[in-house]
Amino acid sequence: MEYKMKIAGLERSLPLCPISDELNIGAFIIFGDVELTVAASAELLKLAPEHDILITAESKGIPLVYEMARQAGEGYIIARKAAKLYMRDPFSVHVKSITTAGVQTLYLDGNDKARMEGKRVIIVDDVISTGESLRALEELVTQAGGNIVARMAILAEGEAAERRDITYLERLPLFDKDGHPLD
Repeated sequence: MEYKMKIAGLERSLPLCPISDELNIGAFIIFGDVELTVAASAELLKLAPEHDILITAESKGIPLVYEMARQAGEGYIIARKAAKLYMRDPFSVHVKSITTAGVQTLYLDGNDKARMEGKRVIIVDDVISTGESLRALEELVTQAGGNIVARMAILAEGEAAERRDITYLERLPLFDKDGHPLD
């Protein structure tokens, strides 16, 4: 089963994947889709408020945040899933995502904290669903002293599409066990 949709003016088919006996989600994979990454980045930047830096969580948001930063000629930060040897004074938060089993931890380097402190920050992700990854990134930005000016994604899934505090390009419904949209 798959779901066809238009994203940033481009047609895509998303495979439907079960997350329970009664519920499927549309698997949005940005990795390797350069055409979509470039187009979605341009569309999101048209909607973006003034900002100084972008941040995303490892790993699916990386192509998007890179391309947005490249098009805007600015920097970006990646919240890592593990502390790295090169990190100085790392700090972390825990997150439970709908697409990952178990609780994860996101880490930022102390140098990233210095880059964000007092700056206008846009949080970027490929899909916002439960909002847990977004919450973790918000906490990291707040700990770093950054000022969140926007939360942006290509897709808002399920109830996330009702949120007024996020900007997204398209709504992605949830699906029943037979592949019918629930929203």
